[in-house]
Amino acid sequence: MKVKKVTLLLIACIVWMAAGFNIFRIGLIEYPPYLSIFNLCLSIIVFTVFQYFIFGKLVKRHTKRILNYKKDYQFFLKFFDLKSFAIMAFMMTAGIYLRVSGLCPVRFIAVFYSGLGLSLLLAGILFGWNYFKNIRQQ
Repeated sequence: MKVKKVTLLLIACIVWMAAGFNIFRIGLIEYPPYLSIFNLCLSIIVFTVFQYFIFGKLVKRHTKRILNYKKDYQFFLKFFDLKSFAIMAFMMTAGIYLRVSGLCPVRFIAVFYSGLGLSLLLAGILFGWNYFKNIRQQ
């Protein structure tokens, strides 16, 4: 169950891209009745805020942590630290609850999930980029 530490970046890439794709897909499914320039701009703002303030920094922080592991082989779940697993579990639970409970209007789900999903997808792509950049250096 141990992998090369650089492989943790590839695992993070796959996990983040899968999550991003699924969230983006949910947003896209709900988007058609709310498609407008205003809502597209709101989705772009959501994407930008999450990418600049959260996920972009997260990718850098986790990439640095992974590459700084002293041992070359690590347990395959160490692509995240415990805090990040807890945050992801909370975000997934909250997102599912918001959709199922009906507390948020469908328009919010469409706009917010589209921006958030694309940002998560880009985070996955960046983890992949870091993987391929570092795999060549070995």
